[in-house]
Amino acid sequence: MESTFYFTPMSDFKLRTGTQDDLEATLKLIQELADFERMSDQVANTVEMMREDCFGKNPVFSFIVVESVNEIVGASIYYYRYSTWKGKRLWLEDLIVTEKMRGKNLGKLLFEETIKIGKAANCTGMMWQVLDWNEQAIDFYKKYNSKIEDGWLNCHLNFDSDKG
Repeated sequence: MESTFYFTPMSDFKLRTGTQDDLEATLKLIQELADFERMSDQVANTVEMMREDCFGKNPVFSFIVVESVNEIVGASIYYYRYSTWKGKRLWLEDLIVTEKMRGKNLGKLLFEETIKIGKAANCTGMMWQVLDWNEQAIDFYKKYNSKIEDGWLNCHLNFDSDKG
């Protein structure tokens, strides 16, 4: 799969579609995010799982990355979901910028490109989660007039009880 390159006004950074070669670096970003969210023991994903789930016969997610000097320093991981109330939606699973590169507007770059991807795919909107204690992220999302909802409880069921 050939990369799609996106224009970025910040010449030090390259924003592009993620490739199989980016999976290891992206998984490291995912682990860094899990550490930040105090859930490092919850990551059970592997590069092999990601390869199958993104580039296999039935892909279930896509991602874009931002590079600095040939190093992946951020990623937006997303997929499509269906809302019976709203129709096709883009689900932003994770928006990650490595700690050393925060404050350089890379999150903004990734977030806005993800919005463009959703609009180009005729999605009716984008959804994501944010931890209630992550005030910096909440403030970031509010700049986009995002609706932060109360009253919904997240539920999940693990099929492999050994994975938490």
